[in-house]
Amino acid sequence: MTKIIDRTKIAAALAGALAMAGSGVVAAQDLATLQKEDSRTIEAAAKSQVKIDSLFEQSQDLLGEYRTVVAEYENLKVYNDHVQSLVDDQERQLASLQKQIDGVERTKQGIVPLMYRMIDSLEDFVKLDIPIHKEQRLARVERLRSIMGNSSVSTSEQFRQIIEAYQAELDYGSGLISYQGNLDVNGEEVAVDFFHLGRVAFLAQSLDLRNAWIYNNETDEWTALEDEYLGPLTTAIRMSRKQTAYDVVKLPIFAAENAE
Repeated sequence: MTKIIDRTKIAAALAGALAMAGSGVVAAQDLATLQKEDSRTIEAAAKSQVKIDSLFEQSQDLLGEYRTVVAEYENLKVYNDHVQSLVDDQERQLASLQKQIDGVERTKQGIVPLMYRMIDSLEDFVKLDIPIHKEQRLARVERLRSIMGNSSVSTSEQFRQIIEAYQAELDYGSGLISYQGNLDVNGEEVAVDFFHLGRVAFLAQSLDLRNAWIYNNETDEWTALEDEYLGPLTTAIRMSRKQTAYDVVKLPIFAAENAE
């Protein structure tokens, strides 16, 4: 009986020892598992932190880009407002120019007939005036008529040239002027110095200083002058060329008629 009990105790003791030994093995396995899990958790946390850092950097970059875009938008808005103001101003100017163009067209309708009348009056004046450069002046009138029919010449340029022609006619009426040319005397061409005192007197003297003539606007003829006028006319011609000082000279005068 006692031996049986002892064996039972021994068996129980062995069973307990084995149980404790088994428990230690299990505990060691659990610790290793926990350590692995901790390592995995730490590793996962580290990866997550890397992702977080990367996302943060990306968000900062996006924020910077956003701020840049906003700044560019504000700049573009200011610039667009500026350009729009320029466009509005140009549109106002174009509208003003169009009104001026319309006004010019209406003005042209009135000024073109006026220019034709001015040319006609100029031609009549030249024909009635003393024949100073008569061929040259009539040729100028013909040029004016020619440009009036030339579409490549603007209305303003046509008007300018007509005014220039009138100014040239005014210049003939002032000062002492002389020039050389040929005078038809009884069918013979004689080389002469023409001289005119404005439009008050128009005379001619042969280059040999032996003969002189005066234009009679009433008869449209040249009349020979007496010898007493040869010296004064020579002096007057020299004065016109600034070859001698101005002085009083005695010359005959025929007044020119005015164009009607």
